[in-house]
Amino acid sequence: MHRKYYILYLLLLVCAFTACTPRSIREAQSIVAQADSLWHEGKQYGVDEGDSATLAQAYETFGKYSVFSIQFSDTYAHACYHYGKLLRAKDDPVSAMQAFIAATHSRARDYHILGRVYSNMGDICHLAGEFPLAYDMYERSGDMYLRNGDTLLYYYDLNNMAYELAEQRKKEETLAMLFRIAKTCTDNDVLDKLLETKARLYLNCKQYDSTLYYAKQLLMKDTCYSSAILLAAQAYSFAGNGDSASLYAKMVLALSNKLYETNNALYILTQDDKTKDIDGVRKASAKRADSQKLIEKHRSKVSQAVQLLEQDLEYAPNFQWLYTMIVIVVIAGICLGIYVSHKRKKKELLEQKIDILEQAACTVQEKHDALKQSYLSEHKRIVEEINNRCSMLRTNESIKKTLAWRNYAKMCHVVDKQFYLLASKLCNVYSLKDTEVRICILTLLECGNDQMAELLYKSHNSIGTLKRRVANKLGTTSREMRNYLIDNVCLK
Repeated sequence: MHRKYYILYLLLLVCAFTACTPRSIREAQSIVAQADSLWHEGKQYGVDEGDSATLAQAYETFGKYSVFSIQFSDTYAHACYHYGKLLRAKDDPVSAMQAFIAATHSRARDYHILGRVYSNMGDICHLAGEFPLAYDMYERSGDMYLRNGDTLLYYYDLNNMAYELAEQRKKEETLAMLFRIAKTCTDNDVLDKLLETKARLYLNCKQYDSTLYYAKQLLMKDTCYSSAILLAAQAYSFAGNGDSASLYAKMVLALSNKLYETNNALYILTQDDKTKDIDGVRKASAKRADSQKLIEKHRSKVSQAVQLLEQDLEYAPNFQWLYTMIVIVVIAGICLGIYVSHKRKKKELLEQKIDILEQAACTVQEKHDALKQSYLSEHKRIVEEINNRCSMLRTNESIKKTLAWRNYAKMCHVVDKQFYLLASKLCNVYSLKDTEVRICILTLLECGNDQMAELLYKSHNSIGTLKRRVANKLGTTSREMRNYLIDNVCLK
């Protein structure tokens, strides 16, 4: 007995935990909302504004609670994305990759944020030189954007995929994908990125004239496009034009502070710049050596990050969340069973009440049927009575004498008494004139047109027209006029 109460108490605790949102979750939600707001303004939480420690705490908090509740999955994915971006900005790609991987396991349905997560994972793979894996991540990112209906970002990812193909010197596949983008996309920024991808492709394929063609097309649109300037410098360097290569390399150093771009520019200057003396060459070589060390250090980090991703892709799925869901479903099933049992008892009581009401309804129906039968019998009796009186009053002599035909007021009084206020109803309800009332009375008595013409001092031909006009006022026809007078005037 005590064990039973213990289990019930445990169930109540679990239900209370899942029903109430802890304070730490609410605080984490607030932090993620601030990060989203800064993100939409083009800023980064923990860099431009906000404390990076609070974002890390929000990330850890959602990591704990997301296992128990799917309701936090989208917010958790946002926390992973913002924290991963922050870690990338602080040159920690390994931890950033862990955050991005956590977002992919969050069961989120926010496809836009998942697209950005996969895009960042692709960037890290690209920096590590893992171009096929980067292609795969960009492809997943594009699928997420497509699910979200964001075609512009989808085209950017298609270009990223083409860029990874270009890095692998897959010329035909790259050009086919670029043609596919150019055929359907009209955004100028995306089309500019296609030029950069083509320039990179032709540089890797040692077609330096084509590289220069597309790089200079980019420079015509933006003279400060450092990536295009570097591509031109590399093309000139590989083509043996040292002066032009040195000129463009110096432009890269003046415009860009990106590590990989400055390193390549310094390499060109150490190899191709013939205007420098020995000290100048040594300084350029020393700068490049420093940047090379930083690059090697960074590549080591991104390589570790890629190893994490590869392990995750090869690792069997973690079903811990599924087991948790099963436990929750079992608990919910027990609670539902108790609820159903309680409802079943209520249902039985309700069915008893329904039986009582049905019996009462049957009794009421029987009374209704009896009243209906009584009404029909009474209706039949009254109709027979009206027909009998009509048959006795149908002759001209009876009409003139008994109904006081020549005295309209007295006639109406007699007709009302004999036929259930017929004359008064015709005058008050239907607003009929004297002659029209008389036509109705004669019709009720089943007088022929000749008899009506004689009593009304009308021609035989005018009687039919007069009857039709009166029937129209009553809302019936000449043929059905008598039945209408009985059913709708006398008996109502």
